[in-house]
Amino acid sequence: MNIEEILKEREEWFKWKNIAPIVTQLNNLKLKMKNWKIDSFFLNDTIEINLSNYDKDFLLNTAKMLKPWRKGPFKVGDIFIDSEWKSYIKWNTLIPFLDLENKDILDVGCNNGYYMFRMLEMDPKSITGFDPSALFNLQFEFINSFINSKIKIEYKLLGVEHIPYYHKKFDVIFCMGVLYHRKDPIDMLKTLKAGLKKGGEVILDTLIIEGNEEVALSPLRYAKMKNVYFIPTLKTLYNWIKRANFSDVKFIGKRYTTTNEQRKTDWIEGESLESFLNKTQTKTIEGYDPPLRCYLKLKN
Repeated sequence: MNIEEILKEREEWFKWKNIAPIVTQLNNLKLKMKNWKIDSFFLNDTIEINLSNYDKDFLLNTAKMLKPWRKGPFKVGDIFIDSEWKSYIKWNTLIPFLDLENKDILDVGCNNGYYMFRMLEMDPKSITGFDPSALFNLQFEFINSFINSKIKIEYKLLGVEHIPYYHKKFDVIFCMGVLYHRKDPIDMLKTLKAGLKKGGEVILDTLIIEGNEEVALSPLRYAKMKNVYFIPTLKTLYNWIKRANFSDVKFIGKRYTTTNEQRKTDWIEGESLESFLNKTQTKTIEGYDPPLRCYLKLKN
């Protein structure tokens, strides 16, 4: 598999009729930014960029063209991008367990890069994101154009399947909210392991179901998602990890997703978690237990 050829082919995605106008808008934004002043940026729960002497209407129109914003939130100038997910809730759960200083990091399924921007706080050696979405890539470019960091962040229109063919290996791979979208979770775990340096680790966030049995839910739809293939018990997930030949597993925690963390805002289109659950929010709309996420650290 030739990664460079794949990336070159995917450059054509930016010519799609729904994407090309956004590319033009971002190019015009870069021209306008020559006369704007970036005063500072802060990597708090809300990634905040302070601007002065800027065209607020143009900035707002650009941000709106990039909808839906799934991860965040962000504040650019006076514009607050209230994303569907309060991504800092997950990030703050992980922070005590992370050591990223001077390490090569990969974020698989990085969306618009919210977590990659937060990683800058920990002074890694490099940050790479994989996500095969032209829109999320452009959201990243929009935010990244205001971030002045000595640490370069690279965004590649690639998926987890491309990891073994990429030109470098990583000290830490983040895989958050991807495993249950894969038809072969054990193979995916092996693929993640193949991308690690010796002694490296995977930070895994995935859905599980409660129970002590060695089973997995395999729904046709889960919370209105058609692309959820397997949701295991924790014991089954540990079996998958063992079959993938990781040397050690550390349990970080588990937590139900709530409508405080994921909800509909003016910055997304369509439905969100409140529409995926029943009226009492005790079951999914299909009758399954609501989304329960667990967080693990897997050692190579």
